[in-house]
Amino acid sequence: MDLATVIGLIVGFTNIIMGIIFAKGNPLLFFDIPSVFITVGGSFCALLISNPLPKVLGIWKVAKHAFFPPKYNPNELIITLVSFSEKARREGLLALEDDLDELDDQFLRKGIQLVVDGTDPELVRRIMETELENIMARHDEGKKLFDDWATYAPAFGMIGTLLGLVLMLVNIEDKSAIGPGMSAALITTFYGAIMAYLVLYPISSKLGYLNNQEVLMKLIMIEGTLSIQSGDNPRIVKDKLVSFLDPRLREAITSEVGD
Repeated sequence: MDLATVIGLIVGFTNIIMGIIFAKGNPLLFFDIPSVFITVGGSFCALLISNPLPKVLGIWKVAKHAFFPPKYNPNELIITLVSFSEKARREGLLALEDDLDELDDQFLRKGIQLVVDGTDPELVRRIMETELENIMARHDEGKKLFDDWATYAPAFGMIGTLLGLVLMLVNIEDKSAIGPGMSAALITTFYGAIMAYLVLYPISSKLGYLNNQEVLMKLIMIEGTLSIQSGDNPRIVKDKLVSFLDPRLREAITSEVGD
């Protein structure tokens, strides 16, 4: 579980509730069923209109990645690729076929299999880069769902406010109803802002970060696979691959595989 996402949401909502309490307000005054229907329900319906139904129904599966992200370990990946290059230079590319079953990542397994099969290097690169582009496109579609919803939520919050103002003006002769009516009208705007800026946009940003992490892993796999196929010296393979990483992360690899 990603603690940053969970802690951020819990502490974020807690801060809002505590702010209301310290302002001598009652948090229950901010719970309004009609506002939930207008803001949450209305914005979700707009999301349904603007996106295909299967994509929208899969939004919860996409959101799960923000709470339970895959584990990315570029150091371990580079060490594995360097060991493959050593084995390939020592025993030949065909010897790598014995290690295919040990690879959990389907993308890397496919790349190594292409190399073992003697596929032309340019074709290997093209196949792997095409698959990476498709992965990025799928990630962008999932991220777009949250960006769209975050765009619609404040708009429907404003729609709810306008509806509340109209209903308040209908009863404008009753001065005692103006204050509560105005308060209820503004709650929908409050809901829309909370949805967009505490939940939806942050989740979208987290998905973007995870996408960048996975793309980095895949780029390392592509470069490593092609380096193995070309018979590069393991030291050269390591130097190529660590160039993808932050300098602070390179020391662990150097200590593991040497200079």
